[in-house]
Amino acid sequence: MTTEPRSINPFRVLLTHANFRRFWVGQTLSLIGTWMQSMALGWLALELSDSAFIVGLVAASGALPILLFSLHAGVIVDRSDKLRLVKIAQVLLLLEAALLWYFTWSGQMNIPLLFAFALFGGAAASVEIPARQSLMIDLVGRDDLRAAIALNSSGFNLARIVGPAIAALIIANLGLAWCFAVNSVSYLTVLLGLALITLPPRTPPVTTGSPLEGIREALGYVHGDRRVKGLVELVTVYSILGIPFLALMPVMARDLLGLGAGGYGVMLSAVGIGGLAGALALAASNPRSRGRLLVRTSFLFGALLVALSLTRSPRVAYGLLLLTGFVMIMNNALANTLMQTIVPDEFRGRLMAIYSLIVVGLPQVLGAFGAGLVARAVGVDWAIGGAAVIMLLYGWWAFRRYPDVRRL
Repeated sequence: MTTEPRSINPFRVLLTHANFRRFWVGQTLSLIGTWMQSMALGWLALELSDSAFIVGLVAASGALPILLFSLHAGVIVDRSDKLRLVKIAQVLLLLEAALLWYFTWSGQMNIPLLFAFALFGGAAASVEIPARQSLMIDLVGRDDLRAAIALNSSGFNLARIVGPAIAALIIANLGLAWCFAVNSVSYLTVLLGLALITLPPRTPPVTTGSPLEGIREALGYVHGDRRVKGLVELVTVYSILGIPFLALMPVMARDLLGLGAGGYGVMLSAVGIGGLAGALALAASNPRSRGRLLVRTSFLFGALLVALSLTRSPRVAYGLLLLTGFVMIMNNALANTLMQTIVPDEFRGRLMAIYSLIVVGLPQVLGAFGAGLVARAVGVDWAIGGAAVIMLLYGWWAFRRYPDVRRL
C-alpha cells in the first residue's frame, strides 16, 4: 500500500479546501491580536492595581463565563447556523477590543471596568469557541478533520509566539492602549475570511425542548458512549492537572531557575515553538491508530512535567518546555479529533461546548487557582511534579478502564 501524499504535506488541507484556507488565514492573524491583548490586559491590570492577585483574578474572570455558560451555548450552537454565530461573536469581540482601547487611551480605565470587559469577552467566547470548533467539519469534511484541527492548533501556537513579541514593541513605543487597537483591527481579517466562506444550505434541526433538556440529552450521550466518556474524563483530568503549569511558569522562572523577565519570555517561546512543531507534525502524520498515539502522548506529557519539576538548569528547562509544548498540543488535538470523529452531527456543538469548558474554563478558573495554592504551600516544583504524577497514575487506570479509546 502506498503512502498518501497528504501524510507528507501538513498544509495540504489549506491547498485543497478554500473555505478552510479563508478561515485559517483570518483566524491566525486575529489570534496574533488576541495574544497581544492578553499580554496587555495582564500588564494593565498590574499597572492599575499593583497586585498579582488582581492580575490573576482578571485572567480568571475572562474564563468564568466559559465555565458557566458553555453548556447552554452548546445547545444554541446545535440549534442555530454555526457560521452566523461565529460572525456575531467575532463582532462582539471586536467591540470589546475597541472599547478597551478607548477607555485605556482616554485614561478612564479602572479595575471594575477591566473586570467588566473581561467578563464580556468571556461571554462572547463561550459561544464562539464551540461554534468555531464544530464548524470545522463543515469546512473540510470528516476525512481531513484531523489535519484541520492540527493546523488550527499550529495557528494558535504561531500567534502565541508572535503576538507577545509585537505587543512588547507596541507597549514600548506607543503605549498599552494601542495593543487593544491593533487587536480590534485584527478581527477584521477573520470577519473578511468568514464573509468569503460559502457553505451549502443547512436547516438546523427543529427542536422544542428547553436548553436544560438539550444539556441533559448531551450529557446522557457522553455517559452512554464509553469511548466519548473515556476521552472526556481524560481531557478533564489532564486539563485541570497539566495545563496550569503554564500559569506557574513565572514562579518557576524566578524561584527554581533564577531567571528574570527575559528568561521567562524564552520559556514561553519554547512552549509555543514546541506546540507549533507538534501541531504541524500531527497535520503531516497519518497514524494507523490515533488511540495508541493518544496513549503515548498522555504518558509523555506527564513524564515531561515530572522532569521539568526536577530540573534547576535553565538550558535543560528550555529543552523540556520545547518537548512539553510539542506533546501537549499533539495530545490535545488528538483528543479533539477523536471526539469530533465519533460524535454525530446533532451533538457536535454541545460536545465542543463541553470540550471548551474543560480545556479553557476549568484550567484557568479551578486548575490555576488550585495549583497556585499548592505552590504557595509546598513549592512550585511539588505543585507541577505532584500533579504530573497523579496524571500518570490516572492515565494508567483510564486506559485500562476504557480499552475502546486505545483502539480508536
